[in-house]
Amino acid sequence: MNEIAHRASAGALGKLLPVAHIMSKLIMLFSCMFAVPAVVSVVYRDQTLENFLLAAVAGLAIGLFLWAATRRYEAELKPRDGFILVVTLWIGLAATSAMPFMLHDPDLSFTDAFFESISALTTNGATVLSSLDTLPPAINFWRHFMQWLGGMGIIVLAVAILPMFGVGGMQIYKAEMPGPMKDAKLAPRIAQAAKSLWLLYCVFTLLCILSLKAAGMDWFDALCHGLSTVALGGFSTKDASVGHFDSLPIELIIAGFTLISGLNYATHFYALRQKSLKPYRADSEAIAVLAVIFGSILMLSAFLWWREIYTFGAALRHVSFNVISIATDSGFASADYAQWPIFVPLWMMFLSCFTASSGSVGGGIKMIRTLILFRQAQRETTQLLHPRAVLPLKVNGRALPDSVAFSVLGFIFVYVMSIIVLTFVMIASGLDFMTSFSAVISCINNTGPGLGQVGPAANYAGLTDFQTWVCALAMLLGRLELFTLLILFTPAFWRK
Repeated sequence: MNEIAHRASAGALGKLLPVAHIMSKLIMLFSCMFAVPAVVSVVYRDQTLENFLLAAVAGLAIGLFLWAATRRYEAELKPRDGFILVVTLWIGLAATSAMPFMLHDPDLSFTDAFFESISALTTNGATVLSSLDTLPPAINFWRHFMQWLGGMGIIVLAVAILPMFGVGGMQIYKAEMPGPMKDAKLAPRIAQAAKSLWLLYCVFTLLCILSLKAAGMDWFDALCHGLSTVALGGFSTKDASVGHFDSLPIELIIAGFTLISGLNYATHFYALRQKSLKPYRADSEAIAVLAVIFGSILMLSAFLWWREIYTFGAALRHVSFNVISIATDSGFASADYAQWPIFVPLWMMFLSCFTASSGSVGGGIKMIRTLILFRQAQRETTQLLHPRAVLPLKVNGRALPDSVAFSVLGFIFVYVMSIIVLTFVMIASGLDFMTSFSAVISCINNTGPGLGQVGPAANYAGLTDFQTWVCALAMLLGRLELFTLLILFTPAFWRK
């Protein structure tokens, strides 16, 4: 028995050491990112420069020590190693990113600092910080910059960088990329695809920043909100979020770029390469996303007008912005929608579960899985009427194998069960049902604000340490699409 245990532990260690070696290089690379907020600190003279320099030195020291300890285990990653690297990298980078927060505010616990960092990197938008209007500019910028890095996925960036370290990136790409059809490629080499996506991502970010500046924001607010808008992050430099500006042009710009980032970046890539809108018209997922969002806007605007909450024009303005934000899992708010009739915010949270496209920066089930499930239900219904009919499952005119439908069913089952289990855990810890349920939904969908104690006018600072860690786990589960994390807890994964 002891021999079996020894072999199992040796096998697990053998899997971890090559991953740890790659991890050490990525931690050192990420530590260099502290130079960006350090420059912001110098520009604004906000007395936080030392915090970022210390964090950079600590990160580089940790990465260098890990590299030295594991350099003889350098090897090409095996397919399953990608899962370990993705999970450990998100956790490791979140821990590294938390250092400036703790150095700035010694009263801030590691739990809260880690929560703020993992929320930023997973583009969640939930925060435990208050008085954002008076937060030092460099600290505020660091929050938004992390969201921007996490938006397209730090791992996808690493895929473009890893070849310089002699490590192929396909294993990581498959573990990180969202959606049920992960083998679709934008370019023959995955590094080239990653670079193309990042170029597109940077262009959208620059356009958003310039548009917000033209609409009346100062350069700092435009920069921060541009970073978090394209990342669908939802962090703001203001406690009142976008509602602070009370500007229709700003709301229209943020809503427009939020919609862009809520669609599949591969579709944007093809549309720009072909210089045509045809890829959008041919993408049934994009059509479904836009139809659901705009249909919901009209329905909820009419509902608030009927309930005499707003005039129809005001209802259309506030509903449009907040529905687009929550449905795409961005998390900005222009009004305290928790004060609206409960049907409206609950419908918005329902949309957050499935509206974002696969290959987008959004979270949740993704619209492609919803379409596959819907068409599978249609096929089953038709099969009852015509038992001998051959009915292929098609999306975008392409027949899908039954294995895709089965994987979607399995994913949605695990998704629903994760929400149920985590909600019961939060309730057992002492939270009320609405706060527990909405916090779990918002965290697993990477939406940010929930309802109850974590509504758009509040934050997550009132949660206990245990509840905060549960929410952080939900964020990681959602960002890595459940199975990437859960597979590590299966005995079969660790067997040879």
